[in-house]
Amino acid sequence: MKSNYKIILPIILLAVVLLSFNIRKKVDPEKDKILLGLVKYALTQGHYQPQEINDEFSEAIFTDFIEGLDPAKRFFTQEDINSFEVYKDKIDDEIKAEKLNFYRTVSKKYLQRLQEAKGFYKEILKYPFDFTKDEVYDVEYIKKDFPKNEVELIINWQKQLKLSTLSRLHSKLEAEEDKLKNDANYKKKTFATLEIEAREATLKSMEEFFDFKDELDDEDLFSVYINSISQEFDPHTSYFAPRVKKRFDIDMAGKIEGIGARLQKKGEYTKVAELISGGPAWRSGELEVGDLILKVAQGDGEPLDIVGMRLDDAIEFIKGKKGSEVKLTLKKIDGTIQVISIIRDVVELEETFAKTSIVTKDNRKFGLINLPKFYIDFSEKNFRNSATDMAREIERLNQENVEGLIIDLRNNGGGSLETAIDIAGLFIKEGPVVQVRYKDGVPKVRSDKDFNIQWSKPLVILVNELSASASEIFAAAMQDYNRAVIIGSKQTFGKGTVQNLLPLNNYYKYSKDLGALKMTIQKFYRINGGSTQLKGVMSDIALPDRYSYMEIGERDEENPLAWDKIESATYNRWDGYENFQQVVKNSKKRIAANDQFTLIDKNAKWLKEGQDDTKIFLNYKKYKQDLNEREKEADEFKLIYEYENKLSFESPNYELPLIKSDSILAQKREVWHENLSKDIYVEEALNVLEELKTKKQKSLVKR
Repeated sequence: MKSNYKIILPIILLAVVLLSFNIRKKVDPEKDKILLGLVKYALTQGHYQPQEINDEFSEAIFTDFIEGLDPAKRFFTQEDINSFEVYKDKIDDEIKAEKLNFYRTVSKKYLQRLQEAKGFYKEILKYPFDFTKDEVYDVEYIKKDFPKNEVELIINWQKQLKLSTLSRLHSKLEAEEDKLKNDANYKKKTFATLEIEAREATLKSMEEFFDFKDELDDEDLFSVYINSISQEFDPHTSYFAPRVKKRFDIDMAGKIEGIGARLQKKGEYTKVAELISGGPAWRSGELEVGDLILKVAQGDGEPLDIVGMRLDDAIEFIKGKKGSEVKLTLKKIDGTIQVISIIRDVVELEETFAKTSIVTKDNRKFGLINLPKFYIDFSEKNFRNSATDMAREIERLNQENVEGLIIDLRNNGGGSLETAIDIAGLFIKEGPVVQVRYKDGVPKVRSDKDFNIQWSKPLVILVNELSASASEIFAAAMQDYNRAVIIGSKQTFGKGTVQNLLPLNNYYKYSKDLGALKMTIQKFYRINGGSTQLKGVMSDIALPDRYSYMEIGERDEENPLAWDKIESATYNRWDGYENFQQVVKNSKKRIAANDQFTLIDKNAKWLKEGQDDTKIFLNYKKYKQDLNEREKEADEFKLIYEYENKLSFESPNYELPLIKSDSILAQKREVWHENLSKDIYVEEALNVLEELKTKKQKSLVKR
């Protein structure tokens, strides 16, 4: 420790000198007070399940706001936290009185610590790191304590900067080996030279990071504080500051240029939450839900470390103009580090529409409809939506004498409730589809009132852990009616709540933009009375997949609303299958005896082990050995990605002339059909569909 002090004490002195730098901070006390009052009133009066603002609530805000500002625990010290303790049980009183003493105290100290860090990170990076020293760094920041004091804070910075440099150094060393393989006369750079280059790259990345931090103003910090309050109610209730609200409006309006992925904050990391169907990331097949984005590079530029960066700022680096290249350094869900390249493009709305494929199996014809989203577009004259499109696709399948239908809802995050109800109506005569419960506790039954049944043949619905919201409503209704076999992950996402967006200026006349509050106002319930919240929809046939043991879904969110049950609606179950239970039983036997599914389950357990291993070696030899061992272990699972189901998929008859005249559409369908031919989940869904038999005359069982 004494040798550390020789470096650390001068750094502390330098940081104090640099405090004379200007802190960019535009404070608007009147606006902040108005905003706090509006949010408090909206949440306590309008939220589906209002929280009592008391001492327990105060302690939660205390923790959430501090961690929201400093998730990686590299700015505040425990001494700082101790000095904030006086507010720990008083924040509730401040919220009620619309006072901001806690917020001002913490944000002021945060900005001070930012300036200090600007002073000493450059000093740390002046000196070579010792990568022969046995050190380990734990990146599970949420379980770590804050550094006790400034000395421990700087030691923590040293380790973080060392880790950042180590990953760059490893990439450079690997690149040198590749160059030597390609050219036997190539003279490799020395370890010391590459260490300097890696350190310089880390320095540049940190300079860009702090350039962004310099742009922080009171609106940015105050939105973190307001969100620490709003998200204590539930994870889907959040405040949109004016700048964020404008970006949200642009996203909702239509075309977006970028990679086509929805991102969320996970601790200090930027996590991939969803891939937009048809987007560049989806097409490349290299980015997956659950991946953590560590660095971003523009084309061949130097990667920028975005760990610890605000989500809005990270997104600014990731998105970009059509045709431009972005390189992402990822921590994959299997624990490996990979660099992938994506060419940005316009994320096309067309790719979110329903599309159909036909497959012939054992001389029998079956249909598959992929529905990426329950969409509706009120701006269109004819109101194109997923329900009318589904009805049209099903009618076309009927015309082609298709015997059974799979509806693929994997990765469908939901959308319009109205279209989910209408689509359910295509498969039942009439009756309730979902129950919606409001704050007053009175549930409203939403029903299909159309007596026509568009599809009376066997139906299988394919889901996974990322099938959410409206997807769960539709799948649950089909399960409760016994209309379809639900096959896929053990359970779906589990989002059973409804949000409304409230522009705050609509409720308070004020000259400045106050932003908006997205607030949970309703909860979904199945017609059997159970909520889809948390539990989602349990598949009739559960298939192992790579997410089987991962913490993913609503249950992994902070402060989710609980599962509960209300009275069942009155409905008549569809009793049209001859062999429903036997088909389910046969499928489970096939899955248990299938070597590929066994391998997938083993891979899922291995992925979970990698996710739980949060400690990283700072000794280069051990770091490299650890990565190599992980990559060697991954080789066992290559067969998962090489699988082919030997089935051939083609477009329905109506689409064939369109494909001939549209080369882009032809290419998209070719890629989709190729993916389907490698999909073991579709294969088993088809096995189930092939066995399902309907009775000649359907009967109804009264509930």
